[in-house]
Amino acid sequence: MTGKFITESSFAEGLEDVIAASSEITFIDGLTGILAYRGYRIEELAQNATFEEVTYLLWNERLPNKAEYDDLNRQLAESHALTPQVIQHIRNLPKTMHPMDALRTAVSVMAHYDPDVQDNSPESNRRKAIRLVAQTPSVVAAFDRIRNGKEPIPAKPGLRVAANFLYMLTGKEPDPISEKALEVYLVLLADHEFNASTFAARVTAATLSDMHSAVVSGIGALKGPLHGGANEKTMELLLLIGDPDEAKEYVEGMLERKEKIMGIGHRVYKVRDPRTAELKKMSKAMCDVIGRPELYEMSEIIEQTVWDAKRLPANVDFYSATVLYALGLNIDTFTPLFAVSRMSGWTAHVMEQHANNRIIRPRAEYRGPEPGSRHYTPMNER
Repeated sequence: MTGKFITESSFAEGLEDVIAASSEITFIDGLTGILAYRGYRIEELAQNATFEEVTYLLWNERLPNKAEYDDLNRQLAESHALTPQVIQHIRNLPKTMHPMDALRTAVSVMAHYDPDVQDNSPESNRRKAIRLVAQTPSVVAAFDRIRNGKEPIPAKPGLRVAANFLYMLTGKEPDPISEKALEVYLVLLADHEFNASTFAARVTAATLSDMHSAVVSGIGALKGPLHGGANEKTMELLLLIGDPDEAKEYVEGMLERKEKIMGIGHRVYKVRDPRTAELKKMSKAMCDVIGRPELYEMSEIIEQTVWDAKRLPANVDFYSATVLYALGLNIDTFTPLFAVSRMSGWTAHVMEQHANNRIIRPRAEYRGPEPGSRHYTPMNER
């Protein structure tokens, strides 16, 4: 056979461990369980930083000083409101639509009303990033209320992103425990290197498409149950089992049938996901607050059962499911809230891609018939 072909030695199923580009945003060591944004360990950021600080860090390579932090909060506060046209589009969506589909559609619509949509300059990209981070929680909250026959609630001045999301969802300012739980969740999920949704966003950005198109690609990838949608499936499993006394036997049955247990295992981490420890602590606290300690107990049993059987650790989706459930969110809103957090990372990666762009164009390992071994025949002879 002549010509150039991709060889076995250069092929990696699912691009596993393939280095696709360089990045200065997030570091992961899956063998030792390290995750860091711009050099800051995730554990330290989760315990101390606000989501707005982390967003600034992802965009600017460093944490903000007080004046920079206040300025970012001001810009986010000024950008929360959706245009009347976007609100009307949300009203026109089917009430049975999955909230991730609603978010994907709304972000596409938002592009048409963004004055910077066709400008990929660093300054314009920064303005678009601010609007996207500010307006994504507004979209998720507005759709959830509209589909339930309620009117959208505008963001409240003086509240940061985490508290404002819960306020726009319920009309009430959250208690400190709930606000802190959501703040930590947003910090933990803000970025995660070249995961499927971020890579999808960068592939789109690499064509020099606009930021809205890139993050729509990210939203589409995040929806899948093998990515962001795993948190929904985890919660559904917990509610299906219902009783800690039944959890071990139920999960052992799933393992025997070779059924996938969502929220367990990770492509990169061979030890526990470093985000899991913080989420596990929050899960216990929040389940106690709402009087549902059995949800946490079942989670622990499932985690240990799968670890004993297959040495697969829980990932970030596993304990985040009970945290979000305890916050009062509808299960199908879990993944859109993931997008609220990850919007900061997606926009950071789009800006990084545009700053030093090379179109992303991998190759495939061809396994079809020998080139030239088949010949065209007229339709009446086939």
